[in-house]
Amino acid sequence: MPDVKVSHLSKQFGGNVVLDDVDFTIRDGEFFTLLGPSGCGKSTTLNCIAGLEQPTSGAISVGDTLFVDTEKKLFVPPEGRNLGMVFQSYALWPHKTIAANLAMPLQIRKVDKAEQRRLIDDALDKVGLLHLRERYPHQMSGGQQQRVALARALVYSPSVLLLDEPLSNLDAKLREQARAWLKRLQEDLGITTVYVTHDQDEALALSDRIAVMSGGHMLQVGTPQEIYETPATAEVAAFVGRCNFLKATVTDATRDGAVLKLTANGQAMSVTTPQRLSAGETVTVAIRPERLSVLAAPDQAAPGANVIGAEVLTSSYLGSRFEYDLKVGDQVVQVVSDRSGLTGPVSLAVDPAVCLVYTDTVVLSEDAQALLTVTG
Repeated sequence: MPDVKVSHLSKQFGGNVVLDDVDFTIRDGEFFTLLGPSGCGKSTTLNCIAGLEQPTSGAISVGDTLFVDTEKKLFVPPEGRNLGMVFQSYALWPHKTIAANLAMPLQIRKVDKAEQRRLIDDALDKVGLLHLRERYPHQMSGGQQQRVALARALVYSPSVLLLDEPLSNLDAKLREQARAWLKRLQEDLGITTVYVTHDQDEALALSDRIAVMSGGHMLQVGTPQEIYETPATAEVAAFVGRCNFLKATVTDATRDGAVLKLTANGQAMSVTTPQRLSAGETVTVAIRPERLSVLAAPDQAAPGANVIGAEVLTSSYLGSRFEYDLKVGDQVVQVVSDRSGLTGPVSLAVDPAVCLVYTDTVVLSEDAQALLTVTG
């Protein structure tokens, strides 16, 4: 399967800039996810790759084949790209059987009937629905319809598979099952896949690499672990997973980080960071809720850990864990813990190495600002 290369892609609708100099390469056989909030430009990017939208500027190629180059005035229409696409709505013909739905793209390509049947049966067998080939869409569950849509995208052996939030119409449990099944299928086929979603858990579970988008820009591209553990910006940290954001002032720079004074309660804390910080500089410290440990006693913190005083406001039992809202000075932070029944004053411990530090020069989108407001 070929690489997909998107170079300096921009798209405007009237005076509205939807994509601004988007640039990335998807490797051969990779499951690559475009992740971001509604309106960030991820579906527009996918539609430009598919040929459903014509970019304002930029180039797109799959392998050695150039599909778009605005400087050369080149634009290959969708039917000339040999790409398979699954839409959010599935777009199945209700009056046609499953086999007849799969036959449509083959008929357009003028494949003879004997070969059509072989390809249809092979595609349905891949998604485990060969025994239902003569059923109609209304006779199938949402999960089965989703598999039919995927089989239709695979039936003519596309070079790249494009998926636009294909699991969003499924209920939570079925979505979880479909996610695992889709990942196994993609790995078995080895097909280069571009996946669009706003669901961060879905992106983390499925992807080889993730591109986080906001406001038509690409904020960070990396593996799921890189995106979650070392988000490049506060906006990425706010969108992927939950995060507590604490304002602080640098009081002293150290060899491997800095000592900070928290704005919320005036308490000192140490952070480990490769950034060069200067005394007096204002920063934002991001800490994942699961990185904060609730101590039975303040002196039980691990050597070198920061100990922060807090007070329990609310608690929630979620089966495998407890979630708490705690007050740190004038700010609310969230903590995930296996300890039950916490009330009143407590102490929190956090390793300096897991604190993410961002300077206040970072400009956040409205979506990220809303997330920061919710988490603190």
